[in-house]
Amino acid sequence: MRFLWILDRVENPASANALLASRLAAQLLAAGHSVDLLELWDGQTLPPAAPAGAVQHTLAFADERLMNTALENGVKGGTPVPLRLLRLAAHPTAVAAAFRQLVLHAPRRTVDTRREIERLDARYHFDAVCAVCAPYRAAFALETAHITGKKLLWQLDPYASNQDYQAPGGFAREGQLLDALDASFITPQALPDYEGGPLSPWREKVHLLGFPVLLPGQPVPAHTGIRCVFCGSLYPTVREPDFALSLFAALNEPDVTLTMAGGGWQRFAAQAQQAAEVLGDRFVRPGPVPPAQAAALETGADILLSLGNRYDNQMPSKLFGYLGTGKPVLHLAVSPTDPTLPYLARYPLALVLHQQEGVTPAVVDRLRGWLRTVLGQRLPYEQVAALYPEFTPEQVATDFLSALR
Repeated sequence: MRFLWILDRVENPASANALLASRLAAQLLAAGHSVDLLELWDGQTLPPAAPAGAVQHTLAFADERLMNTALENGVKGGTPVPLRLLRLAAHPTAVAAAFRQLVLHAPRRTVDTRREIERLDARYHFDAVCAVCAPYRAAFALETAHITGKKLLWQLDPYASNQDYQAPGGFAREGQLLDALDASFITPQALPDYEGGPLSPWREKVHLLGFPVLLPGQPVPAHTGIRCVFCGSLYPTVREPDFALSLFAALNEPDVTLTMAGGGWQRFAAQAQQAAEVLGDRFVRPGPVPPAQAAALETGADILLSLGNRYDNQMPSKLFGYLGTGKPVLHLAVSPTDPTLPYLARYPLALVLHQQEGVTPAVVDRLRGWLRTVLGQRLPYEQVAALYPEFTPEQVATDFLSALR
């Protein structure tokens, strides 16, 4: 079969969703299929090289990057709206992008992507075209595209039930999207929407698919002390650093370093400053980093730190990448029904601490004792793969192809 994958890196050049799609594409190539990638990017940070054997096509959207930067992605709070509009006015292409999106309701990313899908399909005659979401611009481009093959959607993040984002049109719009598609792939946490929920009429179109993230880890370079590492973005009300910062400040061990790489710290500057006053140079914030640098930080870690989401219909794929390394994982849960808890209960080197317990002396002592106990321990990859077979890239590729038969 010949596949076209549509990957959107405009808002996030280091998109985890695009990384997962590339990993699945590599498995399809290894199985003898043909794969093209249509990469939507920000006109500033080039997409990484495609998997060996894949054909890469690109579409740049520097205008939308400038628009999003000027308008701060429409997030409430932050810079007052008049100042955002002044920044927008400094970039004519961004003004045009905003007009198309907000007034004409025809974002260039959707319109131009649809045209490119049709152009590529006319040339290569794909058996299936898959849009990887979120974001959903590519999905809406595929929805109305005139192509010969199947239309597929891989929903790595929910649309209508995404509780930190009010999706335009809600479940009705998602149903309309599903009407135009042949199949959609979802994570288990989204299944309730299709079984007794508002998307039940489309249950036969959806298939469960794991994250292809379980890979063997690399050896840890020699170093002193205990390195605790988190790499990921922060989002108000969804994934926040407060519990982690309070916990490590209370721990305040002289040989424990906390590194938290990634974006989103603008809303948590005060909390970061308080932690830095206690921890000093043992609290490291390198900001957004390229995927290779994030991987190097995680490789050099003794303990991998996982921040739980506040919403139960979203599960971070990164957690299973952590588990694949075999290293100790510290998971900080903020929801009592965190969907990762059953998976973590299987993992012998996991410690789960709940925010509702508070940062008490007993909790801090529990963390301190666990750090000393698990330091240097590591599970063989084969043991981890046996615990979570549905998250190995090979099994994900098998499940994906089975759903298309």
